[in-house]
Amino acid sequence: MSKTHTLYQHGTLALLVPGLLDGTITMKELLEHGDTGIGTGEGLDGELIILDGVPYQVDHNGNVNVVEDDFTLPFANSHFAEYKRLTDVEELSQAELDKKIGAMTSANTFYSIKVHGTFTNIKTRAVKKSHKPYATLGKTAEDQSIFLRESVEGTLLSYYSPQIFDGAAVGGFHHHFLSDAHDFGGHVLGFGGATGNVEIQQFDTLEQHLPIHNKDFMNYDFSDWDILGEIHNAE
Repeated sequence: MSKTHTLYQHGTLALLVPGLLDGTITMKELLEHGDTGIGTGEGLDGELIILDGVPYQVDHNGNVNVVEDDFTLPFANSHFAEYKRLTDVEELSQAELDKKIGAMTSANTFYSIKVHGTFTNIKTRAVKKSHKPYATLGKTAEDQSIFLRESVEGTLLSYYSPQIFDGAAVGGFHHHFLSDAHDFGGHVLGFGGATGNVEIQQFDTLEQHLPIHNKDFMNYDFSDWDILGEIHNAE
């Protein structure tokens, strides 16, 4: 089986909801499963985007840092890139882009989208790192910085998850962005227009990795939480 057909995921979005924010995989370990990806650091320490095997972190101050091998993450997606051209787009909003891509592919499998081009009125966020005892995802995510650019060239890296996996991941699209100049990026909250080329990589296998050596995770009772509601509020 080709490794390029496998999406690797460490942790779940559900475990972030009650505040299980320990870093449970190192960047070195994550990069063994892909050269492309997204994630967040321990304590929701910024927003990660991995391109061409280089892991970039957009921190709470808006700085873009290349992180070390020992940087840890509670949640991440990664895969080995083998994108194929899908289409070109011109001045499509985030909602329009999502709709166009959705009409060209299946909603029932995982895939990654990479859009390189010019983005106008793009809004991103990055969360400030928190420390133990961690608050909930909703509370921790309140301490976020919002970044805006009227026009910027860069790469939108996105993962699409089928709705039946909502909770393990974000059902639908999860977009991160990095500017070509490496001076802007983060978790995408929206954009007015995307102009550029769209590539797609479809997966037939989800490799879900859980932090079984983390006692807080192994002993936690999720039954009292509205996990999906909390995720949708935070994302």
